[in-house]
Amino acid sequence: MHLPRRAAVDLAIPWAGWAVLRATGTERGFPLVPAMAFTRYAAGTSVLPVAAAVLTRSRAATWLAAGAAALLTGAVLAGAGRAPSAAVHSVAVPSVVAAGRPLRLVSLNMLYGEADPAAVLALAAEADVLALSEVTPEAVTALLDAGVADLLPHAHVVPAADDRSPGGGGALWTRLQVRSRSVVPGRFGQPAVRLAVLGARDVEVTAVHTHPPTRSAAMVTHWTADLAQLPDPDAPVLRVLAGDFNATPDHAAFRRLLRRGWVDAARATGQGLRPTWSPLQSRLPRLSLDHVLVDPRIGVSSFRVVRVPGTDHRALVADLRLPG
Repeated sequence: MHLPRRAAVDLAIPWAGWAVLRATGTERGFPLVPAMAFTRYAAGTSVLPVAAAVLTRSRAATWLAAGAAALLTGAVLAGAGRAPSAAVHSVAVPSVVAAGRPLRLVSLNMLYGEADPAAVLALAAEADVLALSEVTPEAVTALLDAGVADLLPHAHVVPAADDRSPGGGGALWTRLQVRSRSVVPGRFGQPAVRLAVLGARDVEVTAVHTHPPTRSAAMVTHWTADLAQLPDPDAPVLRVLAGDFNATPDHAAFRRLLRRGWVDAARATGQGLRPTWSPLQSRLPRLSLDHVLVDPRIGVSSFRVVRVPGTDHRALVADLRLPG
């Protein structure tokens, strides 16, 4: 029985290592950073080393496997957030009330402009702000031809830099008065607008798109820098960051961003595990890469994830409440 018991310990070691990285937030570089996006799958399969340990009656393997399973499962469930209710508030500041000026925000990664313009317009029809990433010049033309300016007359379009892919652009359309336009630093175009809201404070919305940390150490470095350069919540103005962060709550860098004062609208409504991305040709893997982060003074009354033809990302529809 010595060999099977040793094999059970060896089998548990990868899950234990993953659990330690997730618990300590010490993943660094490639491939550890992109691998952390799959922590929910590591948690789901952690029953395998537990079963092997029980079958071989290895006490060491049982403790190792069970501890890893508990850490991984606890981390994933913690990312789900609070359960939905009739009036959902910020989990960071429970005193925030759902009363206030309503603002509906729609966010979508268009997949190099391939998202169906009609579907995007259908979502924009009842939105106050439309935040888009991976916007090509052709996609801008298609949206204008479909009538986006009739619904949301004020725009801020930031094309990709000359040395980037044309799909690196970003855009914001809104029905609200625009006080100012700016661009948040990053590898891709990240437009920001400061909006005048009747009966509430001004709100600044940024269409986020960070560099994916998927294929090399350099890409991880760019991604980390993009997250670090995003603005913090600021007292004079309400802020919202919406878009494709290429990050899940299992990434330490994303958790550091949240600790700077942001509230994840999905987690605030108990939907932190809702997947927002999956390959077009497959249902798996399904990851939560897109987010709407809000100033803790902003209430979150609802959050939806909507499939849009033509893109591998889901649209996020967040109903927010702005304090007066």
